[in-house]
Formats: sequence, structure tokens, C-alpha cells
Amino acid sequence: MDALVMAGQLILGLTILVGIHELGHMLTAKWFGMRVEKYAIGFPPKLVSKQVGETEYMIGMIPLGGFVKISGMVDESLDTAMLNAEPQPWEFRAKPAWQRLIVMMGGIIFNVITGIVIYAGLTWYYGDRYLLAEDVKYGIVTNEIGQQIGLKDGDKVVGINGKPLVEFQDVYSPEVLLDRNGSYTVERDGQRMTVPVPADLMDKLADNDKIGFILPREPFVIGSVKSGSAADKAGLKAGDKIVKIGNQPIQFFHEFQAALSHYKAKTVPLQIERAGKPMTLNPTVYEDGTLGFFPELLLPRATHHYGFLESIPLGAEKAFSVIITNIKGFGKIFRAEVSASKALSGPIGIAQIFGGTFSWINFWTITAMLSMVLAFMNFLPIPALDGGHVMFLTYEIISGRKPSDKFLENAQKVGMVLLLGLMAFAIFNDFFKLLFK
Repeated sequence: MDALVMAGQLILGLTILVGIHELGHMLTAKWFGMRVEKYAIGFPPKLVSKQVGETEYMIGMIPLGGFVKISGMVDESLDTAMLNAEPQPWEFRAKPAWQRLIVMMGGIIFNVITGIVIYAGLTWYYGDRYLLAEDVKYGIVTNEIGQQIGLKDGDKVVGINGKPLVEFQDVYSPEVLLDRNGSYTVERDGQRMTVPVPADLMDKLADNDKIGFILPREPFVIGSVKSGSAADKAGLKAGDKIVKIGNQPIQFFHEFQAALSHYKAKTVPLQIERAGKPMTLNPTVYEDGTLGFFPELLLPRATHHYGFLESIPLGAEKAFSVIITNIKGFGKIFRAEVSASKALSGPIGIAQIFGGTFSWINFWTITAMLSMVLAFMNFLPIPALDGGHVMFLTYEIISGRKPSDKFLENAQKVGMVLLLGLMAFAIFNDFFKLLFK
């Protein structure tokens, strides 16, 4: 079931984003009087289509992409039959270079606008929920990766990159994780010290599939109990406080998770407090080391709420931070600080980002992020991508000389080989990570 939910979210998200991207190309082309022969979401074989005027609108059976066919344009279809005839007024190649440039930028621009609109909408509707660093009064809990770089359980993180830490979630900020000289400032045993972030930290995180290598130590109570779950059958109720598993005292949620993992598929005595009174329950733990309840974490969290106009620049800031993060990430790859096999993901990896449960805020947050990633990737100066067309058109505008149609055709072929190779690598890499996870 989880796999179906992940696949459904992936297909829905990509369908929205590809549709908007290709819409940007189509609308700008029609605006300049170019003939758009086909607007397609998905690739053939054809699922449904409808001819409206000069344009066929199609949905293909392969949902991971789409395209717009503009008359007189040498694109990834490599349809060059029209090049032997004189350019017609409605053809892409007959239009001024600046118009062709806008058409090629149309998809990228629409994806950027989409990312900004979604982020702004989420910010306006939900606000920003945050945990102040000063409220993490029990310090942090870390895993083997955090311990390797010099962090310890109980440390209080008070700064990143030499600046005071205000909101705790900034410990995961690209500002520190992707910076070449990133560091944490921590308080330990009454003393402050600097813990440098190694250049290969992102590589280690990808290799171990560990996101929360720094988490706050949090007291908790039972938040809600799934109906029919092991917790429900044992009698756990919302508001119960677990104080001991077996003979091990429990104060923080990470302690509870670690202790419960030793009782997989076993019955375990839980000592709880309910309305100040002690009780003992005996649930049977699931094989995955859970009981079937959601915790209520007790560190105080607050929410920034914003007006509609306030949300727009904040949405733009969040959107462009995705591009900045991608640029820094590519820099890490080129400097061999992060391996491409760990940093790049194909459809399976993207589906896993969506996760096996559905929530609107999660879906739209990831869709907004992917919209900006799609814009960034399409802007790369690779033939067969929009950025390749932009590169050649910029050359034409600056030099006054248009590359020959034969050159553009060959460039598209090279670009297609590169893209297909990259796609094959990403898909194979996804399967490899699944098999050897």
C-alpha cells in the first residue's frame, strides 16, 4: 500500500509540474504567433487526445515527462523534415531570436512561478512552525554520524557558522551542511566549543540514509492511538505518560524508541502514569518495533503567521533557496565531496521523498521543491534541455550569427545521448540503493 501511495503522489506531482512547464512553452509560442502542433503530458503510446484548432492535446501512458511540438523547431523529437523548405511565418525558426529565447524560457519561468506560488500559499495558510533553540533545554540526541563529527548526546547547539542559532531546525540548513567551512557551536559541561562540519557530511548522510542526525531530546506523552492497534488493545490512551519499559526508565521519546526496538514481536510490560496514577500495561510490540500510537512531543513550539502580502516574498525566498541549495550540491559533487550516486535520484528516489502516507502539506511542499528543481535542471546548458536552446539563442543574440540547422540537429543528438545516459544512471542507481540499502 505504501508503494502505491508513493507512486500515486509521484505521478500526480510530476503530471502537475510537467503540465505547467509545457504550458509555459505553448502559451509563449502561441503569443508570438508560432504554430503549436502538439501539447503532451506523458509520452506515447497515446492514452487520450483531442484536436483543438491547430493543436493536438494529448495524455500519454508513460507519465514521467511531456513535450510541446512547435512547428519549425529542432527539438528532442529530431523531426528535421521541414528544414529542407523555406521557413514559414508561423514557424519557430522564422521568428526573431529574442522571441525564440522567451519561448524556450517559458517552461522554466512557469515552474519558478509555480514554486513561488505554492510556497507562498503554504506560508500564508499554515504559517511557519518552529522550535526555538533556547527551548531545547535537554540538549540533543545524535547518532553515529553526529558522534563521528564530534557531537555528543546532551550537547546544546547554540550557533552555526559562528552565528547564534535562533530556530532549532536551522541545524539542518544548507548554510551549514553545504558550506565549505561549516561548523556548530555547542555547549558541553558548561563550556562552549566549535564542532567543524566535514566536507563529506552530506555523503555520509546519504550513505546511511539518516536525516535526523541531530534531534532534540524531547519528553512526550501519548498523543493519539490508532484504533485496533497494539497500543489500543493494551489500553493505552491519549495523555498517558510512559515512565518505564521493562526495567528501563523512560524520559525522552528517543529512549522509548530504542528500548522498544529490543522487544520486536514480543509482549513487554509498560509502566505508565495516567492522571497521576501508576499503571502497568502489557502490549505486544509489532515486528517493526512500534505499538501504533502518535506521540505528543512536549517541547514548546510556536507558529509564525503571515498575511497574504507578507507570504509572497517569503514564498519567493523559500523557492530560490532550493536553487541555491542545488547549486551548492552540484559544487559538492564537482569537488568530489559528495558522490553522484548518493546525491542523484530517479523516479523511485523521488517517490520515496513523498513517502508512503499522504498529507496535503507534505505533498505540496515537495511539489514546490520539485518545481524549482525542474526549473534549475532545465536551465542547465545541455543540448536537448531548455538551457541548451537558451545557450545557443544567447550566442545568436550576442554574435548576430545563428548556428546552422545541421549543427543544432547534431547538438540535439548529443544532448539526447547525455540525457538518456543520465536517466539510465538515475534509475539504475535507485534500484541499486534499494537492493543494497
